[in-house]
Amino acid sequence: MKHRLTILLAAAVSVLTTLAHADLLDVEKDILKFGFIKLTDCAPIVIAKEKGFFDDEGLSVELEAQGNWKELLNRVITGDLDGAHMLAGQPIGATVGFGTSAHVLTAYSLDYNGNGITVSNGLWEEMKPGIPKDSDGKVIHPVTADSLKPIAMKAKSEGSKLKMGMVFPVSTHNYEIRYWLAAAGISPGYYFDPATDQRDIAGFLNSDIELSVTPPPQMPQTLEAGTISGYCVGEPWNQQAVFKKIGVPVTTNYDIWKNNPEKVFGVSAEWAEKNPNTWIAVTKALIRAGHWLDASWENRDEAAKILSQPNYVGAPYEVIKNSMTGTFEFEPEVDVRKMEDFNVFFRYNASYPYYSDAVWFLTQMVRWGQLTEQQSDSWYDQVAKKIYRPDIYIKAVAELIDDGEFEEADFSAAYEAQTSGGYKPPNSDFIDGNTYDGTKPNEYIKSFNIGLK
Repeated sequence: MKHRLTILLAAAVSVLTTLAHADLLDVEKDILKFGFIKLTDCAPIVIAKEKGFFDDEGLSVELEAQGNWKELLNRVITGDLDGAHMLAGQPIGATVGFGTSAHVLTAYSLDYNGNGITVSNGLWEEMKPGIPKDSDGKVIHPVTADSLKPIAMKAKSEGSKLKMGMVFPVSTHNYEIRYWLAAAGISPGYYFDPATDQRDIAGFLNSDIELSVTPPPQMPQTLEAGTISGYCVGEPWNQQAVFKKIGVPVTTNYDIWKNNPEKVFGVSAEWAEKNPNTWIAVTKALIRAGHWLDASWENRDEAAKILSQPNYVGAPYEVIKNSMTGTFEFEPEVDVRKMEDFNVFFRYNASYPYYSDAVWFLTQMVRWGQLTEQQSDSWYDQVAKKIYRPDIYIKAVAELIDDGEFEEADFSAAYEAQTSGGYKPPNSDFIDGNTYDGTKPNEYIKSFNIGLK
């Protein structure tokens, strides 16, 4: 009797599971390959696979690590990859034709925050005396680049500019370290000089320091070798420098721009046109993954273990766990702080693709000369709406609510954003206190002392 009851219960569970996913979207393509770079913010894609969220949508997904951001983008454009974990600036840069020219779209923001700026031990010792401290002698955060300025200027005057790393020309990291430096009066260099019409693919024109591209996993070893004296990168490669005792993170991008967009899930416009239902189904799975990641610290701990696997990020679990579970270590064993919002995947409407986020990246491309022509405010809006697709996100949300996975209240901020035009309200959550209004990009560009106008 007991055996028969067990069979009946199992059958009932099977029926309920089938019913829960009976209304699967009629996807155009059910076998997919997605690319990622070995960073902790690939977590939503990894979790969607490992927790079966892709399977629940009738999708068989293979994840494949890529060597660098350029390779990843090119493989999405050529169709070798169906989609990928991308720098938030990549779909924008490609669509406006900086570097690579292709129409790339996103309907899902993978995360907020997650980056840091790390300097070598030697540079930290030079900077430290000029950094304000509290009554206990502890460094006061956020750490600006003010203490770096005299060091950078001295090196420049001696004909040996400081060299620092970032991961890609249109990466958040490039714009964040430039923002941090410029806020202290240090010129990070330009890609274009309107006075001479000179262009420089490296972005070194009129610079006080030199920023060069280094793939994220190679950052610590490049720092240790002395090739660069600092870098801006995502986790776990800042905490890895602490773990190896070769460098000190001085600030995070949460302090440079609170709750800034970091990565997106990108697809080619051609793929999106051919696979509209598949795109919605993928977005559904990613939303569930982001929600799972932000649901508890226990989930984050489990995610850190999954990400530490060599086929994913491949860094030690202890290193990944630090930032993923709300702790960030600055000066080794001396300055360890709680930073519960260092990684955000769902809270604060983080996964919604705001037009204002796209506009911010465009303003920085103009500011540093990657885009050489001044444009009207309406141009920024039109470009943002060509690339960011919150309509797909909202369709995925509606499907999830219909599936019984969520309630409408879980997405009140997303619905509010959608009905109010897809822009965030103006905010001043930047390290220099400057105010950003995505509806007034030209006014924002003109507000900076350092930068093209």
